[in-house]
Amino acid sequence: MLKTNQDKLVMQSVCGEISHPRARTYRFDTEGQAHMVPGTGGITYNVKVGDYASGWKGDHVEPGVSIQLSDALKNSGLNCMACVGNEAKVISGEAKGEKGVVTGFHGGIEHTLIHFEDEIMEKLSIGDKIQIKAFGNGLEIESYEDIKIYNLDPKLFEQLGIRKQDNGNLEVDVVTEVPARLMGSGIGSPAYRGDYDIQTADPQDYKDFGLDKLKLGDIVLLRDCDTTYSRGYLKGAVTIGIVIHSDCIIGGHGPGVTTLLTCKESKIKGKKNSEANIVNYLNLK
Repeated sequence: MLKTNQDKLVMQSVCGEISHPRARTYRFDTEGQAHMVPGTGGITYNVKVGDYASGWKGDHVEPGVSIQLSDALKNSGLNCMACVGNEAKVISGEAKGEKGVVTGFHGGIEHTLIHFEDEIMEKLSIGDKIQIKAFGNGLEIESYEDIKIYNLDPKLFEQLGIRKQDNGNLEVDVVTEVPARLMGSGIGSPAYRGDYDIQTADPQDYKDFGLDKLKLGDIVLLRDCDTTYSRGYLKGAVTIGIVIHSDCIIGGHGPGVTTLLTCKESKIKGKKNSEANIVNYLNLK
């Protein structure tokens, strides 16, 4: 088993409120056609982690529950401190006391995404407060200081079953690999928060890499993508991430990927496994 500094990490509470869905105007696709469809925010009852990321009549649809704070500085604390796999607890409203799990972070809109079981979702309301035990920031693997870990709860890190190969590289189960040329929105943004979109505008590439079959919560490998500090192309770099929102109509966008591990060199290898999804690692329903 890989040794980490888990015993040195700090656990803090962060809190957000269930956001209201937003709709400013029509969304235009790459052919110039206008669409009025659901997008970010709110409580999304029928799109959850484990469901397909593509095919919905929507744009940037966030699975489960989306939370944020109106104060940008405090919301930044929520986005930066919480980690995928952290426990989330409802602290107001009819569902008070119920628990869920953090599943990702959506940049631009700056939402933190939470999974709850169906019966809990029915009790939730816009504005309900959800508190998270933020734990995982600063996580490191002993003797692998050049591999950066972001947004990852130590428990989930262990569940991923990351293995050390004979040559010292690390091997991670992934659903698929994505080439850097398909990565769009999010380039240049800080890597420790938010997400990085897989572009959908080239239907042949999208199909060739199995991206039309991606599921929310899937673990994927981004080839030649350096997300050590900011997001961008670097030959040989590798990023492991989790798919956090649906595909998109807008050009340059698509299923979002939140960084979990990254390295400027090819020290992380992917092994194809169609079951590499957070619902299987954390037994989510």
